[in-house]
Amino acid sequence: MNKQKIYLAGGCFWGTQKYMQLLDGVLDTTVGYANGDEEYTSYEAVCNGSGHAETVEVIFDSDKISLLQLLEDFYRTIDPTCHYRQGMDVGIQYRTGVYYIEQSQKEVIAQSLKELQKQYQKPVVVENLPLKHFCKAEEYHQNYLNKNPNGYCHINIEKIMKQKNRIVDETKYIKPDNETLKEMLTPLQYAVTQQNETEPPFQNSYYDMEKEGIYVDITTGEPLFSSKDKFQSGCGWPSFTKAIDPNTILEYDDLSHNMIRTEVRSRCGNAHLGHVFEEKYGLRYCINSAALHFIPKEDMKKQGYGEFLKFL
Repeated sequence: MNKQKIYLAGGCFWGTQKYMQLLDGVLDTTVGYANGDEEYTSYEAVCNGSGHAETVEVIFDSDKISLLQLLEDFYRTIDPTCHYRQGMDVGIQYRTGVYYIEQSQKEVIAQSLKELQKQYQKPVVVENLPLKHFCKAEEYHQNYLNKNPNGYCHINIEKIMKQKNRIVDETKYIKPDNETLKEMLTPLQYAVTQQNETEPPFQNSYYDMEKEGIYVDITTGEPLFSSKDKFQSGCGWPSFTKAIDPNTILEYDDLSHNMIRTEVRSRCGNAHLGHVFEEKYGLRYCINSAALHFIPKEDMKKQGYGEFLKFL
């Protein structure tokens, strides 16, 4: 084990601490106040402009997670272009910063911020400074969201974890223009994907398909589902328990036909796919065959989908 410390200011320290605790390799966290006017302070003084930043001391095993990896995860939780504001929290104590105690960490932080800047047009304003002092916060602030699961958090942790687990690179799959779609799709495929129609049950290509392979968006080729997660639900349409990558599926409320349902659409093509339902056994993605193109296992590598063979 190779223990290291780093100090992260990312807005309200309740959320930053909770997110850090979810990372494999993080050993311990403590919330406190860093780099203010005085060495010691209190929450009341911080709120009254003592100059401290709400900060999390993170102890991590660099054999499991490098400082660079840790920082990349941290940057997911902040708007690095905002001065003195994160989420709904406004004030100097909510500024963003990475504070180091080892000189060797300075260059790693600088390089990570340089890469981060490439993602934004506005200047990145995250501080990269040596730690002047760190004052541990009051006990009720420590592990606040563990003690209060429904407490305030400016970080959408669920959304971040979903994005972090991204498998499919959306930049590879481009939606054609409408005229091209009309030429490349059958009338039924166009009606389903572009006009939210539904094909007849039991009279479609894949409802009883049992071959190994993947199902991709008919409009863009973006991988959506694996045969491994397909099952016979008896509904008359292809059914899946999950997507290969949950980020490829967009969900919307559907109140049509006097029903309350959740529509699912493809990410890159914005094609209507079908609906998702919560069943006793879990989720059921009920998908139109006309929205899908099946690629058999033996053809996946040849057609550029070799990286997805591990999901079969």
